Amino acid sequence: MFVHMTPWFILFALLFVTPGHVRAERIWDDELKRYLTEQEMSHAEVFMTEEDAVNMIFAKSDSVRKERLDLSPEQKARVESRIGWRFPETSFEIYVGEKGGKVDGYAMVQNTIGKHKPMTYMVGVDAQGRCTNVELLVFREARGSEVRTKRFNVQYEGKTVFDPIRINKDIINISGATMSVRSMSAGVKRVLVLIDEWYLKPQGIGSDTVQARKAEKGFFGSLFDF
Repeated sequence: MFVHMTPWFILFALLFVTPGHVRAERIWDDELKRYLTEQEMSHAEVFMTEEDAVNMIFAKSDSVRKERLDLSPEQKARVESRIGWRFPETSFEIYVGEKGGKVDGYAMVQNTIGKHKPMTYMVGVDAQGRCTNVELLVFREARGSEVRTKRFNVQYEGKTVFDPIRINKDIINISGATMSVRSMSAGVKRVLVLIDEWYLKPQGIGSDTVQARKAEKGFFGSLFDF
């Protein structure tokens, strides 16, 4: 009698590639000099909800609305050129606060990669394009959540598109959290540029207008403000 035998390599695959035997991808951490544990990879600290962050940033606003910003390939390329890095998103949601019938600020949620996973935070910007605050919502790394503290993120307050917003330039790093600092700094810069491009420039108060005024004043006029 002929007995059909399943090839050994198929049996091997069935034995070790069943759902219960699939092994998660292991990620090496250069600073820790070891692979991250499953607990570290699934780590997520929730510090604030998006609603709470909106209420905090727009505490003085009479009303807040949400708008969707869809970037064309040309617009996306322009933003990437200004911030110096490429990103996958082509649309963003922007909160716009108003007081007395006038816009008094903007806010955007950012999800940028830290060391291994994205962290979620909200960036507030005033009507003149200055960063007002940064609030960390969810942190998913095993280390680096110190970026949520006010003594660190106060560095972003007052920053505009004219500031580098970079480690060793105008942002002091946190030891052991370098990737988190870089990630947050990159996100803050992107928000400032997006607000500048789609809200401030159309109003005639964007970076292009400011640069034109500085050019008209000339070198000494910029120094002595006349």
